[in-house]
Amino acid sequence: MPCGRPTWASRRCCGGWPRRPGAATDRAAGHRLFIDGAGGAIGGISGASGQTVFIESATGVGEGARTGLSSVVTGLLFAAGLFFTPLAQIVPGQVAAAALVVIGALMMGNARHVDWADRSIAIPVFLTVALMPFTYSITAGVGAGVIAYTAIKAAQGKFREPGLFMWILTGVFTVYFALNPIESWLGVK
Repeated sequence: MPCGRPTWASRRCCGGWPRRPGAATDRAAGHRLFIDGAGGAIGGISGASGQTVFIESATGVGEGARTGLSSVVTGLLFAAGLFFTPLAQIVPGQVAAAALVVIGALMMGNARHVDWADRSIAIPVFLTVALMPFTYSITAGVGAGVIAYTAIKAAQGKFREPGLFMWILTGVFTVYFALNPIESWLGVK
């Protein structure tokens, strides 16, 4: 999930969608997911941060960065920026708030692709988007959206529509949300 959605958003941003299922660009998705998973595993083994696709990648792809050269240039600029770290520390953290508002507004541009007339989609999407900032947890937002989606589909009698993977995720997120109250009730935590 952490790689799939940003990859999807990046491809949508640059118009890289295949015209028919099974096209060559569609088959390359497996390679992208493998590389992302390998980067995360190597980062974890080496004690470094996870090397993965982030939604910010869509900005670069939208501006034409598709070959990997932009990543090399960005890395070199970050390395050069290490020498300016003491200078950057004099800027208060509140300055980042304005940039985060702009980034959030740009990211919300993809909300136009949601079918807001279909309540079985709109409610889970709204819960996901609203709960992430209010709970300070991406996991809580995604979990609420997954549980709401499967619950709504079940209430509509469309048990097969979410698919097996979504039902498994619903179980995992239900356990995730239930652990803290159960531990508190038992006095374990």
